[in-house]
Order: sequence, then C-alpha cells, then structure tokens
Amino acid sequence: MIVWVNGAFGSGKTTLVDELRPRWPEALVYDPEMVGFVLRKIVEVPTGDFQDLRLWRRQVADLAVGLVEEYHRPVLVPMTLINAQYVGEIFGVLKGAGIAVHHFFLKVSREVLEQRIDGRSFTPDDPEQDERVRRWCKDRIEPCMAAADVLPGDTVFLDGELTPQELAAQVLTRTGAVSVGATTAPPIEPSRAHS
Repeated sequence: MIVWVNGAFGSGKTTLVDELRPRWPEALVYDPEMVGFVLRKIVEVPTGDFQDLRLWRRQVADLAVGLVEEYHRPVLVPMTLINAQYVGEIFGVLKGAGIAVHHFFLKVSREVLEQRIDGRSFTPDDPEQDERVRRWCKDRIEPCMAAADVLPGDTVFLDGELTPQELAAQVLTRTGAVSVGATTAPPIEPSRAHS
C-alpha cells in the first residue's frame, strides 16, 4: 500500500507523515524530493523543477514499487504532485504493479499557506536563498489550489487546517491501518466535496 500525501507547499504533508510514523511503525517513509536532489547533481533541470524530468517520474514510481515489493510494508509519501499528466504517469505505474494507492490532498486556505511558508526557514545560512525558496513556494499556491479539480477521482480531500493528530486519525481510518494509541477523528470529507 502507498499513502501519498499531497497538497501545496506549507499544507502540512511532512508534518502529517511525521505524526503517522509513531502510530504506524511498520510504515516506511519515502520522500521523492530526494530523488530530485540526486538528479540535480547529475543532470541539468532546464525548467528548474525536477518533476519535469521524465527520469524523475520514472525513478519515483520504480522506487516506490520496489519498496513495497521488497519490504512488504506500507509506504508513506509526502510530496506535492499537481500536474495531472505526472500524477497519471506515477500512479499508473503503481496501480499497474498491483499496489493500492491512497491519495490524500490537504486543502488549506491561501492565507494559512502564506503564513506557514513565511514561518519556515529553508536555508538558514543563506537568507537570500531562503527568500527565493519562499517566493517559489508562494508562486505555486494558486496552481496547487487549482489542481484539486483535476486530481484523480479517488483522491480524498482533507482539511489541512485540522491538527496533525486529527488528520493522522483520518488517514489511518481511511486506509484501514491499525493505529498505536488511536483516537476518535472528525468525519472525513468525501472525495470531490470541495466542488
């Protein structure tokens, strides 16, 4: 099983996965951004976004399949992925390998996203780079919010302004995972209820 936690930068993807880890100890955490960092050291990224590299998408999907097949454990993936074609490529490989994919998208208001991005330090030793990354993240808020309308029909939309504990309980309930120290969670927003 793959649990893909999607959403805009600042929506809380990594925070949610960090909350899930102690409750779901057998799950592996796989951050596809690491694949992008490796590729950047080897090849040029003409657009500046490693997701535009076909090799990135192929490697992300292949490594996810390999983790599930080799270790027979659920895999948690915190990664913004909003290009419908790229989602189709990656999820198509995962589902083609017979792997169940649970796709969650954290919905967060623009104001909260901007506050969270402003509150983060990406490169503490380089304030100019920090500001460039912050601007890059903010520039992608609108496309990320718009992407909710073109994501796969089985995407589950969650209120990313809930606490990490509440969100983790919803993910565990939806995936059927057994939680260590489970608590009652608010109801899950049905797919496409944002429309």
